[in-house]
Amino acid sequence: MTTKLSGNAAIYTIGCRLNQADSSLVCDRLTRDGWNIIEMEPGSELNLIIINSCSVTGTASQKSRQAARKFRRLYPSACIVVTGCSAEVENEFWAGENSVDIVLTNPQKKELVEHVRTFFEDQRQVSGMLKFSSNEPPDVFMENAESSFPFKSRAFLKIQEGCNNFCSYCIVPYTRGRERSRAWDEVIADFKHQLDSGFQEIVLAGVNVCAYNDHGRRLPDLLNKLTGFEGKFRIRLSSTEPHPDNMELLSVMAGNPKICRFLHLSLQHGTDEILSAMNRKYTTAEYADFVRAARSLIPGIHMGTDIIVGFPGETDELFRKECEFVRQMAFANVHIFTFSPRKGTPAATLPGQVNPEVARQRYKQLMEITEASSVEFIRSQLHQKLQVIFESRDKQGRFTGWSDNYVSVRCGAAGINPHGITDVIAARAVPGGIEAEMPCPAM
Repeated sequence: MTTKLSGNAAIYTIGCRLNQADSSLVCDRLTRDGWNIIEMEPGSELNLIIINSCSVTGTASQKSRQAARKFRRLYPSACIVVTGCSAEVENEFWAGENSVDIVLTNPQKKELVEHVRTFFEDQRQVSGMLKFSSNEPPDVFMENAESSFPFKSRAFLKIQEGCNNFCSYCIVPYTRGRERSRAWDEVIADFKHQLDSGFQEIVLAGVNVCAYNDHGRRLPDLLNKLTGFEGKFRIRLSSTEPHPDNMELLSVMAGNPKICRFLHLSLQHGTDEILSAMNRKYTTAEYADFVRAARSLIPGIHMGTDIIVGFPGETDELFRKECEFVRQMAFANVHIFTFSPRKGTPAATLPGQVNPEVARQRYKQLMEITEASSVEFIRSQLHQKLQVIFESRDKQGRFTGWSDNYVSVRCGAAGINPHGITDVIAARAVPGGIEAEMPCPAM
């Protein structure tokens, strides 16, 4: 019988919700092998540190490197593992980085326990780079692990991997490989495990969850299956891409209160000219039609998006057109990124590179527009009943959490069930969100 290792381990996750879901699976694998998962706090005694890295932008890559060096200073005797997307596309750097002991690509996350054993048992060997996402077959896959979420109020459920879009600016198809979906039965079993663990919000995660497909069973089918479980819970979709199945998805969401009124649908630019240069496969008119349909079918839906400013070829006139389109869309939330050339992507060498100072000014201008629309969305929710999961409590005794349509809500009333779904009434707008009250008994 193989002896289990023991000690304190911590997982530091950088980047997207899919990385959060991957970290939860790593947590399960380590726990089954005897590791005690703890929070990374000052004074913690740690034997093992996992850095689940990101490389979607240059800033994310830098953050991953800084984390490794910081943890080596703080925990000189710990085994430090770096995995995730940065380990895929920047593996040559990590192979020569003295701050880490083990480097694992995304596919090797499933083998993490074995590599850690090798480190501790066989003269502290460093693993080699053996498997890359770009070589993974586009087949249905299994994780052979259950999501584990100590210290969290919501669970992240991985259902999909990879991307076939190959947008001209994006490194993700090279870090995650081709589109592939997690096996239907394993997804359902893991979902049931999360419900049994007491989570009332489960986030479905993937590079593009709308691309889920296990032998013809797609995301709308999966949602119908998962919402059929009994109990009080809600499902939130992580970031989505424009996809042919999205209209059907809206129909499923509209008819099911267990699905959060929330879509984060990447736009990336508000002009057809730049969308074409980005190799995005839709027009602004098609995007706008979908947003209008979503708002018509699902009142109060939170429509969020991602936008890149300063993309090569973005003239003053194109930026003006983008600002006008973004105003029209009135997004509830926007993640704005200044274009960051990623080595190995076509956009890194496109003509018409935008001056960095011009890009910074455009970022500020677009931020003013999106902040105004965010405030308007919050105001539109006043006096409405909201379903909120309260996650934390401040020194004044007020709870803070998120509504199903992703509004930050605080409430100081008695009768709140932390980490469970609580009905409240949106009373007042406050900076960044809403001050709520408990509903009257008759409501």
